[in-house]
Amino acid sequence: MQAVILVGGEGTRLRPLTSGTPKPIVTFVDRPFMGFMLQWLASHGVDDVIMSCGFLATKVKAVLGDGSDYGVRLRFVEEPEPRGTAGALKYAEDLLEDRFLMLNGDVLTDVDVTAQLAQHERTGATGTLGLVPVTDPTQYGLVLTKEDGEVTGFLEKPGRDKLEGIPEYLISAGIYVLERSVLDRIEPDRNVSIETVVWPQLVGDGLFGYAARGRYWLDIGTPDRYLEGTADILLGNVETAVSDRLDARGRALAPDTVAPGAIVVGAVIAEEGVRIEAGARIVGPTVLGRGVHVGAGAVVERSVVLDGSRIAGGAFVADAILSPGVRIGERTVVQGQAVLGEGVVVGADCKLDHGIKVFPGTTLPDGAVRF
Repeated sequence: MQAVILVGGEGTRLRPLTSGTPKPIVTFVDRPFMGFMLQWLASHGVDDVIMSCGFLATKVKAVLGDGSDYGVRLRFVEEPEPRGTAGALKYAEDLLEDRFLMLNGDVLTDVDVTAQLAQHERTGATGTLGLVPVTDPTQYGLVLTKEDGEVTGFLEKPGRDKLEGIPEYLISAGIYVLERSVLDRIEPDRNVSIETVVWPQLVGDGLFGYAARGRYWLDIGTPDRYLEGTADILLGNVETAVSDRLDARGRALAPDTVAPGAIVVGAVIAEEGVRIEAGARIVGPTVLGRGVHVGAGAVVERSVVLDGSRIAGGAFVADAILSPGVRIGERTVVQGQAVLGEGVVVGADCKLDHGIKVFPGTTLPDGAVRF
């Protein structure tokens, strides 16, 4: 089975994590984010993946390689300019088979694609949209279907007055099974949206929805969702290969990580070279990347601290993301979904809170920020 993954965006909502790193290869728990998607697809029989790239495509290729580490054959196409979701698909036309999957490249999920493919075959659909239920539909575009799954229409971010009589609020999961004939509806060399142009054309002409009830689905494109997805992986709320690394307490601690007198509570991954000094406290779900150092008496809670970062004694980090090579000074507080870019240096006695973003290479002197 073949899949096309769209990864042409710049990941602006995740900056500064994505300031110099494309979102598909941003570290997510213990691997590039795209690794989760490739392994999930491979588990459902996908063996040929075409990645439609734009932003920093060379870096994506260098990290993901030929896909063999993830159980797939991986090929790349690069749009000469942004062409929208349908335009990007059309640009890959020469590589596509008679039936294929199309996916948005920023989703963490364990949706049963095998069942979606089976429904597509059974109904004789031209396109089958993977759908997930939500409780509050006002921030999404709703997909309306008949009982047999045939799509009857769409509602874009409907107000409460538009929801009467809709039995279930289903939104697109960005997982589509398509027949090659869909490509005939897309003009070449144009910026075209598959959501707003192609799907409405297919209503009443072979467009179905597959409702993936009871499965995990999350768009990880914002810092809060990045942290939420990290927690869900460590807690086992989504099926991933990370679970194979974790012990009964949800932990994977490299040898000689925890000094006598340090405390580790909950689901925590600490990679090779991590050192948690005496009196420090780590509260999960937390990820400490390779070579991270947590000083004596420091506290790290519900956070991601990536490779080579150092947190000085007495510092406090909670609900935050630290990119590789960050330095946190003594008694400094970093919390409230703060995101620090690669190589940021924060001196002693600072406070970074309320979702503050500090971009790569910035240095903040002692006491310079109390936000």
